[in-house]
Amino acid sequence: MIVDSDQPFQIVYSIYSHEFLGLLLESFVVQLDDQGRLSLAHQNISSANASEFDAGLDKKDYELIKIMDSMNPEVVVKPFIKRGNIRPKEYLHKIFDPKTEDKKTQEALEEVLEKKRSKAMPLLIGKRLFEMGSDGNPVWKEIAVNAERATVLFHFHKNEDNTHYWPSIKFKGEKLDWQYKNGYFICNDPGWLIVNDQLFHFEKGIDGKKLKAFLKKKFIVIDKRIEPSYYRGFMSNLISQFDVKSIGFDINIERGTPEVFMYLSELPGGSGKNLFGEEGERLEEDKMVFELRFKYGENDFPVQAVSSDQTGNTVRLEEKDGEYTFYKTIRSTQKEKSFIKMLRDQGLDFKIGKEALPKTQAFEWISDHEDFLDIEGIKIRQKPNPKGKVYNIGKAQISIEVNENIDWFDVKAEIRFGVYLVPFAKLRKLLLQGKSEFELPNGEIAVIPASWFVNYSELFNFMEDRGDDNTMVLRKHHLALAREMEEGNLVQVTLSRKLERLRDFESIEEYALPSNFEGTLRPYQHAGYNWLRFLNEFKFGGCLADDMGLGKTVQTLALLAHEKEQNPGFTSLLVMPTSLIYNWELEAKKFTPELKILVYSGTQRIKDPWRFGDYDLVLTSYGITRLDVDVLKEFFFNYIILDESQAIKNPGSNIASAVNKLKSKQKLILTGTPVENGTMDLWSQMNFINPGLLGNQNSFKKQFLLPIEKQGDKDKASKLHAMTKPFILRRLKSQVATDLPEKITNVKFSAMTAAQEEVYEEVKGYYREKIISDMQSTGRNNQQFTLLRGLTQLRQIANHPKMVRDDYEGESGKLEDVTYMLHSTISEGHKVLVFSQFVRHLAIVKEYLDQEGIPYAYLDGTTKDRQEQVEKFQEDEEIKVFLISLKAGGVGLNLTKAEYVFLLDPWWNPAVEAQAIDRAHRIGQQNKVIIYKFITRDSVEEKIMALQNRKLALAGELINTEESFMKSLDQADIAALLE
Repeated sequence: MIVDSDQPFQIVYSIYSHEFLGLLLESFVVQLDDQGRLSLAHQNISSANASEFDAGLDKKDYELIKIMDSMNPEVVVKPFIKRGNIRPKEYLHKIFDPKTEDKKTQEALEEVLEKKRSKAMPLLIGKRLFEMGSDGNPVWKEIAVNAERATVLFHFHKNEDNTHYWPSIKFKGEKLDWQYKNGYFICNDPGWLIVNDQLFHFEKGIDGKKLKAFLKKKFIVIDKRIEPSYYRGFMSNLISQFDVKSIGFDINIERGTPEVFMYLSELPGGSGKNLFGEEGERLEEDKMVFELRFKYGENDFPVQAVSSDQTGNTVRLEEKDGEYTFYKTIRSTQKEKSFIKMLRDQGLDFKIGKEALPKTQAFEWISDHEDFLDIEGIKIRQKPNPKGKVYNIGKAQISIEVNENIDWFDVKAEIRFGVYLVPFAKLRKLLLQGKSEFELPNGEIAVIPASWFVNYSELFNFMEDRGDDNTMVLRKHHLALAREMEEGNLVQVTLSRKLERLRDFESIEEYALPSNFEGTLRPYQHAGYNWLRFLNEFKFGGCLADDMGLGKTVQTLALLAHEKEQNPGFTSLLVMPTSLIYNWELEAKKFTPELKILVYSGTQRIKDPWRFGDYDLVLTSYGITRLDVDVLKEFFFNYIILDESQAIKNPGSNIASAVNKLKSKQKLILTGTPVENGTMDLWSQMNFINPGLLGNQNSFKKQFLLPIEKQGDKDKASKLHAMTKPFILRRLKSQVATDLPEKITNVKFSAMTAAQEEVYEEVKGYYREKIISDMQSTGRNNQQFTLLRGLTQLRQIANHPKMVRDDYEGESGKLEDVTYMLHSTISEGHKVLVFSQFVRHLAIVKEYLDQEGIPYAYLDGTTKDRQEQVEKFQEDEEIKVFLISLKAGGVGLNLTKAEYVFLLDPWWNPAVEAQAIDRAHRIGQQNKVIIYKFITRDSVEEKIMALQNRKLALAGELINTEESFMKSLDQADIAALLE
């Protein structure tokens, strides 16, 4: 190397003239001598070796070096060479040789180089620049680079015969002597002039071509014959952009505050045009384009581009009897910018003077900002519409009153567009149809504001028409919706004091327990009874959704005892899973012995609906209800109560269809998990107790399910919660059962054995490839099925590979941990519940217990002696372990003897996991309950738990299971699960 990077050096830039390409720039590094002066030792510096001299370079140097690399003649020429067998130097000779020259290519090359020079020149400020000597010395003559801009004044002197035209230059307030000094322009657009060994650039980015002609000429003479065209064209343009001094004609300067206009035009959906009229993406919906313009006197201007060097000023020329007068309008850029900012603050963010909004949002913006536009003097004008439409831009107003009537709410509305009143029924119909436009009496088109679709769609959907154009009715169970809208200042609501109390559960009055109820209620249970009585008075259906173990049964029996006392001779129906019938019968005999009870079950049941009238309460199962729906629907019950009502969560199921055919005065449902799969579970159960509360199934799906589950709409989730809140009473043990002992949850991470890990990685690799293949060939739906199957197998292998491979001979890390901890708890005399959703996993644990001679109770879906197994565990001190499958142990178990709960595999639904824990942690439990969740490290179990924490953050009330969890996964999630 010529220059030693460890010794002092300096980077310099040098101008040289190429025989074909004109002025080019090159970068060099020069060694400094002992005095800090430039020595003769130098070398070219490029992007290839720049890092070696990093200590002496800054960010601008790296940018300059990159630009100068791209100015290398061979690099510049290469894209133009079509044939590969000609060298760049030969190519340049050919296109510049007068015999074979190619003017078009010459111009294209100059255009490329001009762009590179214009990019490099500002970066040279603060750098050392030289002219290169004829011998290639890069530091032959230094050029001082001026940071301050020079100014140009153009002079026009008109006399009787012609007009003289010349420019003068000032630098730092002094006139610059620049003509006849061998000066030259290294860059034209914008102009950068080298003269007197200095580099100058100019205010307003003057084009160097406007000055170049005067390097060796004092002035230009404009002949009188071409004056008119010259004045109208070149001079008008020059005067609009630059400072001009004139003799022989006038230049009048007009300044002032602009008038502000916003022009409206329509951009139809599917037009394939963007807001500037250029080809672009097809729009899904119609939009309105706001175009901002400023008017000064008679002149109307668009918004200037931020990066534009143009002043935006205009010049108007008046010619009379050979006399010329120019009128120059100088725009108030600061004032214009203040209007743009003001409008941006109000929600219109103009891009180069235009902003497009969906039509309903655009007219809502105009309506909402009517006062603002009037105060600021901003006028709206409509451009001619191809279809002849004229839009109404008056203020859109809606005023709604909700007043309590005897059996419903009267809903009255006044709707106004400008001066026109619009019938309530007409607007409601348009909103429900999703239509946003209609014609006013004067022929103008009114556009319904976007927020009305958001704010009023639920209200309009639930209202019922009673024949009056401006009054409709709303059922009373929509109280919460009306109150929520009142809180949002969307409607005015008038309620009776009694109904007002339903908003605040704490203010419901105290009701005495019926005399025929034998037992005492805890304070929160009595509060639940009060709530049930209040719903009874207003004939509202309710959902008692208390945590497991808080006594939903006893609260319901208290209500039924009251009905026996107040309405003797009326019969209620209680439907439940078969396994709970015996428990309900025992509890009823204990707390309400006066109730006459019929157990409508078994093959010997008498299918006579008139027989039900002889009893106060009929107990039956979901299965019998489905089979005997034609019998049961013939009787009109007082109450129909569904226990574990998640059984009807699927509205399309046979059991949901059956219970909805039954008839009663009132309805009640009991469940610890009102939502398992998603929001449709809630609709199905709410529609049973209060038909119409959430609209029909299709409208609910559109209004709530899709926005909540697919778009993560928290506002919709909140609104749904508000609408159902008065009819769902849910208390957690942590809130009300303070007398319950402590519950501690621990996560136990297990490591896979080597053999187990080998099987796991093999299966994971297989499904990763299959999912990619399915995605390419059959799409997302098939991918979900494959993913679920793959994840299930991986979860089973994480428990024990024997669950998927009968020939597996190895061990399982999780089983080793589970058996070790079972030994520990048993040896200390504790009882433990062992839960798994996989019966085969329980079988593996069962096999181990058999081998070790450890007695246990067992319960899965095939167990016939369910109650016997429960009693064995509760009463036999020798039985320390109870193996329970998830589905079989989900409801109806009271296992207060257990002090430990082992959850062998994580579940998709945290609510079901909580139910398992509640088998032990419930009223009657005297001991601290300790829960252990077993998770296999570096397996899909660990990754699923992490994903769930993120995916379930939406609303808290909406709980995912496998199907909905799968739908929520994106490609990144799937990749993370199988990485």
